[in-house]
Amino acid sequence: MGACPKNKVSKLRGRTRRAHIKVAPVTLTKCHCGATKEAHRVCPKCGDYRKDVHVLDVKSKEE
Repeated sequence: MGACPKNKVSKLRGRTRRAHIKVAPVTLTKCHCGATKEAHRVCPKCGDYRKDVHVLDVKSKEE
């Protein structure tokens, strides 16, 4: 048998129970080139993962 509620759960009680379920804010860090990027991601401006690991060849907007 499935769960069968004995009493109605009010909107307030149901919403307070789910109050902690939310999306976490994005963690932003500074790259060594000065751009702001997400933590543990490749920098969209210079293409580096860390100072010593070059991952992408980024084309400039002038080209």
